[in-house]
Amino acid sequence: MAAVEELIRREADGSISFGNHTLSEKAKVEDFSHEGDLYKVKTYRTMTKLEKNGMFAYESVPGTSVLFFNEREDGVSFLVEGSEDAQITIGLQDDAEYDVKINGEDAGRMCTNLGGKLSLSVELAGAGEVKVEISK
Repeated sequence: MAAVEELIRREADGSISFGNHTLSEKAKVEDFSHEGDLYKVKTYRTMTKLEKNGMFAYESVPGTSVLFFNEREDGVSFLVEGSEDAQITIGLQDDAEYDVKINGEDAGRMCTNLGGKLSLSVELAGAGEVKVEISK
C-alpha cells in the first residue's frame, strides 16, 4: 500500500503526495507550504480532501492515497490507490472540457461545471496504483 504516512509531502519532481486511505480516524494537516501555495489535507478511510490556498482541489469518497499529484496549466496528473472503487472530484477551470485517461485508457472527454469541478469514477479495488491524467 502506498499510504502517505505523513499525510502530505513534497516529491523530488515538484509534485505532492497526500492522503492515507488506511486510517480509521480522521486526520488533517493545515498550512502545508509548497512552491508558494498553502495546502490543507483531511483524510481517513471514508474520505480524502485537499484544498489549495483555501480553494477546493481534490476529493475522493471513499478515502484514497494520492501520489505525484501534479497540477499544470492544462490539467492534472497523479497516481491514486484505495481499498475500494472511488468517486473522485477534481477542481479545475470553470466550464471547460478535458480529456481523461485512466491507466493509459481513454475515458473520454468530460466537462467541468460552473464551479470548475470534474467528477470521475476509478476502479481501485485490487488494482494497486492507478494513473489518472486529465488535460485540455
